[in-house]
Amino acid sequence: MDVTDRQSSKASVLLHGLPGHPLHPPLTDATIGMFVLATGLAVLGALGAIEDAAGKACWLALVGGLIVAVPTAGTGFADWVRLEWGSARWRTATQHLTAMACAVVLFAVAAWLQHRGYQRGEVTAGGLVLSIVGLIALTAGGWLGGAIVFVYGVRVLAVDEDRTADPPALDKASEDSRGALSPTTSTTSGR
Repeated sequence: MDVTDRQSSKASVLLHGLPGHPLHPPLTDATIGMFVLATGLAVLGALGAIEDAAGKACWLALVGGLIVAVPTAGTGFADWVRLEWGSARWRTATQHLTAMACAVVLFAVAAWLQHRGYQRGEVTAGGLVLSIVGLIALTAGGWLGGAIVFVYGVRVLAVDEDRTADPPALDKASEDSRGALSPTTSTTSGR
């Protein structure tokens, strides 16, 4: 392996993570966690709970979420450009990207409007409303992100099936309701 290959390999690990261990999903946990915390604090503060601490903590959580959103978006974009353009997974990933970009913009404006609340120890109306709307966009984007992984299997390593083992057991209720085996159940063991 020459120096150029090693450098591109290191850059790939920084952008994409390792095979079977993508970098984008764990970063989303931090970003989503900060934005959910900010929204929860905004709602609690608007309801009069935890007095002036809610306004300050809400703004700090918004800023923290925006900071973590930068590497999260960068790694997600790096994964997105590798998808086959025009495919169903690309379309879903593009919707995910759009929803998440909208959410981040909404949270950025909420942080801007909430800064006055940080200084005064209160939750501003703009900070509250935009945090809630941002959370709705974030939820939609997260749902689409889940579809990218769990429906389309993007960045999931396929495990070779053990053809000699018995297939996973189905519970009787789900087998009766579908009338057939689950698509993930192997039928090669002779049952």
